[in-house]
Amino acid sequence: MILTDLQSTERIENLHPLFKTLFDYVKTHDLLEAPIGRIVLDGDNLFINNDEAICRPIDKQVMEIHRKYIDVQIVLEGEESVGWKPLTEIQHISKEYDEERDFELSDDKPSTYFHVKPGQIYILFPEDPHAPIIGEGKIRKAIGKVKIQP
Repeated sequence: MILTDLQSTERIENLHPLFKTLFDYVKTHDLLEAPIGRIVLDGDNLFINNDEAICRPIDKQVMEIHRKYIDVQIVLEGEESVGWKPLTEIQHISKEYDEERDFELSDDKPSTYFHVKPGQIYILFPEDPHAPIIGEGKIRKAIGKVKIQP
C-alpha cells in the first residue's frame, strides 16, 4: 500500500506502465465537475470510477480484496478513514471472490487505520485488503482501477 498526495506521484509513476496516464488525467481534469460514473481511459486496462458515497461507521464496514486491479483511490471532497490488514493475516472470507466485479469480502477487523483528506491518494495492491469510506457524511472520490497485467 502507498499513501501520498496527488502532487507527489512522480516517484511512483514507474511502478506500473499505466500509473502516469492515470495521474496525468486526474491532474488535468476537474473530476468534481465530471458526472458520477465510469471514465474509460484504456478500456478494461485503466478506468476511473468517479464516485460519491456515504461514509459508514467503523463497525459496519467490511474489508475488500481485489485480484485483477490495483485500486488508486483519490479523495476529491470530504474525508475518510480506511482500515487495512495484510492479506496474509486474513482469517475469514465472508463473500467469495466475484471475478466479474473483482472483489471478495472479509469481515476480519483491520489491523491499522489511516485518515485521508482531499488531494491525498492511496494505492492498494491485491495484497492490501482494505475497508474504505469509514466516517460520517458524504465523500467524493475517484477510484482508478489499474489492471495488473495490461
